[in-house]
Amino acid sequence: MSAAEGPLVVGVDSSTQSTKALVVDVSTGQVVASGQAPHTVSSGAGRESDPRQWWDALCEALRQCGEAAHEAAAVSIGGQQHGLVTLDAHGDPVRPALLWNDVRSAPQARRLVEELGGPKAWAERTGSVPGPSFTVTKWAWLAENEPEAVRATAAVRLPHDYLTERLTGQGTTDRGDASGTGWWASATESYDEEILAHVGLDPALLPRVVRPGEVAGTVRDAHDLPFSKGTLVAPGTGDNAAAALGLGLHPGTPVLSLGTSGTVYAVSQRRPTDPTGTVAGFADAHGDWLPLACTLNCTLAVDRIAALLGLDREAVEPGTGVTLLPYLDGERTPALPLASGLLHGLRHDTTAGQLLQAAYDGAVHSLLGALDLVLDADADRTAPLLLIGGGARGTAWQETVRRLSGRPVQVPEAKELVALGAAAQAAGLLTGEDPAAVARRWNTARGPVLEAVERDEETLARIAGVLSDAAPLLEREPDRR
Repeated sequence: MSAAEGPLVVGVDSSTQSTKALVVDVSTGQVVASGQAPHTVSSGAGRESDPRQWWDALCEALRQCGEAAHEAAAVSIGGQQHGLVTLDAHGDPVRPALLWNDVRSAPQARRLVEELGGPKAWAERTGSVPGPSFTVTKWAWLAENEPEAVRATAAVRLPHDYLTERLTGQGTTDRGDASGTGWWASATESYDEEILAHVGLDPALLPRVVRPGEVAGTVRDAHDLPFSKGTLVAPGTGDNAAAALGLGLHPGTPVLSLGTSGTVYAVSQRRPTDPTGTVAGFADAHGDWLPLACTLNCTLAVDRIAALLGLDREAVEPGTGVTLLPYLDGERTPALPLASGLLHGLRHDTTAGQLLQAAYDGAVHSLLGALDLVLDADADRTAPLLLIGGGARGTAWQETVRRLSGRPVQVPEAKELVALGAAAQAAGLLTGEDPAAVARRWNTARGPVLEAVERDEETLARIAGVLSDAAPLLEREPDRR
């Protein structure tokens, strides 16, 4: 047995580019073993991955965990949101999964919003106005462009659903991840049959929505993972809802996550309905709501700018009026799916370090612009921003968020919050606790607080002005020749 005080659980984070697994002691929150393995994403116009790579990566990550994984009493999968996984009658992928950052369905998104009552009707019905990230728009794109794939599809899943089903043999999802599809009605917490009929998707192809605290199933015989048969499998959830669990969030606490995508969110006890589409009205994984704003371009885009400039990502210099909008993959917030990167204000004396700082500024600006919409009216708007994700430990990211937000910033010491949130969900199956309470008991949000600095209103106004003036360019489809 492992040197642990209590039972062990496994929490998994199957993200865009890798899968991570943690084995966690339920009593103390101590991570007793961990593993990680990569998977690939296509380049070009689309963003696709073979779901079988996720399974192979999960197998490898758990192999690295050794005997501790075999001792686990429960497991939960947190996964990237929105991805469209189509399976045939044998449970094999019909084609590679369309990922959240594949924006080819922008025309379908616009059309669906118009055909079913407009933005306000969608927000009231599903909690969100679907953009090209949402699964419903990807299904509509697939039906138009690859009808043979649609005809071959016997089951439709999200990324975390796919991995959970391979563990249990049963098609399940949870309310948190289902709320990002565009075909789950947040008002009734059920699949919306009118939307499904409109896009030609049979509800029988969709997974059962497992309630918070319910067991999704048990590990079956036919698997090649180091779990004992009968190990409990939790519902799992999308990555943002898992990270919210991992932080043990109380309602109103703001989170800014810096990863491949950037997100701002907070737990709320009110069902969100933002007709502008800036805030997605997601459900969380334990019965409340998770209003969230997301950008497509965050750490990966800024790192790409640094690479083009031949700089280390920390080699920033104070700016002198240059603006860089790093919309390298189109953008979701603001809603500019066809946009490309834009540079304005270049002078003879502009340095590479100033250009890099401008990229940070452009990436953070979009997230902070949505923060007030994410937070409830009664939220404490002076409370520290919880800064998480791969970029959270970077000094340039920390200082940019402090300067542009004017708020104190807290950086939790826990690194793998999605996997920790999944582990907390698995632990809740064993103890009967609210998973967020489990995470608070583990003290996962502990970390240093960086004091507030004066908000840089000049930079914020300059970026907003360039964004407004450049709207016609940013809405034009780029020439990819």
